Amino acid sequence: MRTPPNERLTSDIAGTPKARKASEPERRCILSGETGPRESLVRLAVSPAGLVLPDAQEKAPGRGAWIGSSRAGLEEALASGKLKGALSRAFKTGDLDLPDALPQMVEDALTRVFLDRLGLEMRVGALILGTQRIAEAARGGAVALLLHASDASEDGRKKLDQAWRVGREAEGSGERGLELPLDRNALSVALGRDNVVHLALADDAAAARVLKPLTRLMHYLGHDLPAADGRASARAE
Repeated sequence: MRTPPNERLTSDIAGTPKARKASEPERRCILSGETGPRESLVRLAVSPAGLVLPDAQEKAPGRGAWIGSSRAGLEEALASGKLKGALSRAFKTGDLDLPDALPQMVEDALTRVFLDRLGLEMRVGALILGTQRIAEAARGGAVALLLHASDASEDGRKKLDQAWRVGREAEGSGERGLELPLDRNALSVALGRDNVVHLALADDAAAARVLKPLTRLMHYLGHDLPAADGRASARAE
């Protein structure tokens, strides 16, 4: 069943729902001091030995510190010493070990969480794979979110994007599927399938679950997507 327009939440540049509940938590970036939704920030945790590590799943015990900058911003803050100073204040200790590879470790952790989410959606039957299957589902209005590998052909993207707009009764809107920061090889290995180039989520709830880690990853990588791109309808919960 198609979600009525007045029950939809449109997505912003990174895919985060614009309309937010007052009760939804926000976090303060230790580098900029600005607050934002949790899905656009990354949590860092410190081990008993003082090693600072990414906590992409937000499960590490103890005090955490949140960063909302892109990878480029984190690299700059790490090199200048600003990151260590901010972390020392957040964790109330100067005895910290910041790995030089921390920016890459954050990216790897965020990517892993996103791919794990896709795997879970595939296991419960919410992920649609295969160009023909996606096209049929999209034309029938049964696709909530459309995703493309970074190396998908332009022709293949356009055909599925058009099918998606038809099914969403959004012809002429210019809406397109999201281009992922991962190529077909990375997607294929993660999902255990051959040649995964296009993916689709079958319902709003699944789309919302995937958008959460994807938003965080895209924000960290500094992607600036047009507001009409990668739009997914997610029912307010």
